[in-house]
Amino acid sequence: MTTWKDVPTSSIDVAGVRFVYRELGADTAVPVVFLHHFTAVLDDWDPRVIDGIAAQHRVIAFDNKGVGASGSKVPADLEQMGADAIAFIRALGHEKVDLFGFSVGGAVAQMIALQTPDLVRRMIIAGSGPRGGGGIWKMPFIVGGAYAKAALARKDARHFLFFPRTPEGKKAANAYFDRLAERTTDRDKPISNQARIAQLRAITAGGLHAPDDLSKITAPTFVANGDNDLMVASDHSLDLARRLPNAKITIYPNSGHGGVFQYHETFVPEVLEFLAD
Repeated sequence: MTTWKDVPTSSIDVAGVRFVYRELGADTAVPVVFLHHFTAVLDDWDPRVIDGIAAQHRVIAFDNKGVGASGSKVPADLEQMGADAIAFIRALGHEKVDLFGFSVGGAVAQMIALQTPDLVRRMIIAGSGPRGGGGIWKMPFIVGGAYAKAALARKDARHFLFFPRTPEGKKAANAYFDRLAERTTDRDKPISNQARIAQLRAITAGGLHAPDDLSKITAPTFVANGDNDLMVASDHSLDLARRLPNAKITIYPNSGHGGVFQYHETFVPEVLEFLAD
């Protein structure tokens, strides 16, 4: 079976904008569409998570508008990010999908479900919370501090943002980055400065936005996070699960924003069980 390490990158024109994506896995009627995190491109998905879910489901991961090798510019608005994702999904011809949104991708998943409820069968939302959640406005300062530490340590900022600085967390971070490096050819284009700034503005605005009525989202949702998320406080994930009428939640111990990657051996079977219910 083709794996995340060697699956080719494809592209599709959507209203004059080129979207790049990778598609692999079992031939299921309802694909799982992956929505990635702040500053991420295709190569930032954990291969163990992608391949684990692709063993039983069709998986589609893509760069939304302005991200990586996709064309145009990133909008500084979560609702528009959701609308752009919907346009991409529709262009591929899908009338029903499952969504896996990580971090800001979890916020985009909520926008998709609110805008087109008939499109979404089930959702997995990791390391994320509801729009209007308090404290999200602090994220630029948290990210800035992590980038400063990363520059001094000559490491990727996600060492400090995704994983706790404990022996267990450092080991998990190193393993995660080793997995990200497994793909050596047909790599994606790095994130642009415009995309970074627009995403940060969208996240900040989302934190200050009036709360959405999430009771309108009836799709079963699996919410997950680490118990010490520095970027999106774990309490926000608990709040998200409470607001959704059909949600379950798992909080992984001794982990942070990247808890689902640190615990991928546990997380992937939970996702497969959830999608099969």
